Amino acid sequence: MQSSWTLKENSTGELVVTVDGDAWKKAQSKVLKKVKNQVNFKGFRKGQVPDSIIRKQFGKEYLFELAAEEVANDALKSGVDENKLVLVDRPLLDVKNANETSVELVFNCTVSPEVTLGEYKGLDIHKAEVTVTDEDVENEVKAVQERYADWVLKEEGQAAENGDQVVIDFVGTKDGVEFEGGAGKEYPLELGSNSFIPGFEDQLVGVKTGDEKDVVVTFPEDYQEESLAGQEAVFKVTVHDIKAKELPEVNDELIQKLKLDGVETVEAFKENKRTELLNRREKQADEEFEANLMDKIMEDSKVDIPSVMIQNEVEGMYENFTRQMQGSGFTAEQILQATNQTEEGLKQTFIPEAQKKVLSTLVLDAIVEKENIEVSDEEAETEYTSMSEQYGMPVEQIKSIINIDNIKADLATRKALDLIKTSVK
Repeated sequence: MQSSWTLKENSTGELVVTVDGDAWKKAQSKVLKKVKNQVNFKGFRKGQVPDSIIRKQFGKEYLFELAAEEVANDALKSGVDENKLVLVDRPLLDVKNANETSVELVFNCTVSPEVTLGEYKGLDIHKAEVTVTDEDVENEVKAVQERYADWVLKEEGQAAENGDQVVIDFVGTKDGVEFEGGAGKEYPLELGSNSFIPGFEDQLVGVKTGDEKDVVVTFPEDYQEESLAGQEAVFKVTVHDIKAKELPEVNDELIQKLKLDGVETVEAFKENKRTELLNRREKQADEEFEANLMDKIMEDSKVDIPSVMIQNEVEGMYENFTRQMQGSGFTAEQILQATNQTEEGLKQTFIPEAQKKVLSTLVLDAIVEKENIEVSDEEAETEYTSMSEQYGMPVEQIKSIINIDNIKADLATRKALDLIKTSVK
């Protein structure tokens, strides 16, 4: 097989593969046999119809078309390998100059675009310093106290304060008429939690057990129930009980309730949380550092991304979205209905992120190529082993799911990113 590649505009072009010799003869013979075994002709048993009758009945052009389809995949692979193309979409096939001895297969292809890189080494971008203060650790201790706090009934006559819990009945009305979802019985509301409409909780500070009070509020303009959005409403509130939050003493016994592995004392808990916070913030700082670097590199690079690459990325993001929703017990249709969106409308919201993801991949791939970054089989095997330990799956099972070329491509990208990060000023 011989091939030629002609690049046209916007990363599209024609890959022409000429198939001749034994490969073309075998393809024609295979098609002829297949057709003979499928058709019925009066006076002949199936599969015994003479070749001349088949050719006359179906015509040479039709049989050439079938033979071209038969050999197309091998021809495409040969042409792609010979011209070192990276296809980003399934090509369209056009058959030309077909005869008994040869055929030209013209593949209209979209390939990965050429990237013109800007500066990507020695950038003046830095990773933020990460610290964990004693106050941060004490806040973690307070969170444990909050978790195991008790609500203690206040004495009669004591007023409610922010942080207290009021147990209330309430009925909401708009223009004197009750509205759906605006009533509750013996509802425990923590003042200052901001769990109710803005202004509602503030007006209950100072109430006492047995009080009745009209709370006047205005619903937010973006309230989910359109008939109430931006509207004033009156809630008639009856206070049954007022409870104060009683925090437990910070001691080893409290910490042991958490049942954390190897953490039995207050001091051990503090050290554990300090390390956990530091690791979390280091990870966040590293992610922000990488993002800032990539934003700068992408901004300085030039590439004309084919629209099909963006479309494919959007489709992949939508599929991930539907899987996540199904994992949460919802269908994509239910989410679309709840958010008043269409599938196409939701996909439109994915476009900016899809563009950024595609551009990032193209830029990193270009750096891999420019820096001649390679990944050895040994490195790929190490990655397989690491994934096996991470996911608790046998290495061979992971290999059956993830091709080694994909592993190597991912590792090469990581190496490119590490090179960028370690080269900063």
